[in-house]
Amino acid sequence: QVQLVESGGGLVQAGGSLRLSCAASGRTFDSMGWFRQAPGKERGFVGAIRWNTGYTTSADSVKGRFTISRDKAMNTVFLQMNSLKPEDTAVYYCAARSRWGTALTSAVDDYDYWGQGTQVTVSS
Repeated sequence: QVQLVESGGGLVQAGGSLRLSCAASGRTFDSMGWFRQAPGKERGFVGAIRWNTGYTTSADSVKGRFTISRDKAMNTVFLQMNSLKPEDTAVYYCAARSRWGTALTSAVDDYDYWGQGTQVTVSS
């Protein structure tokens, strides 16, 4: 059974940092992504990483501030978030895509499995 379990969310002041983790179990994936959803808004793409190569892509809104990485031995993906802003406040979800050999994607519908989400709140 596939499980994605996020952790690491919390409350932080603007300018601070947080690191989210997403532990995957049940199978391996071609790529994994991070998304976020603020109240009243649609779920939006944050970034993605190809499992085998570690190649990443990210949304323009987080470039230079957020970094995605993975630990193969731990089967875990990380989202390091620096210089946080109040507009980064959202529930953050990790997702996994099982189709192999395709380009990294920012589309919600292209991901097959989702975690339960973790709340990140940035105060001003």
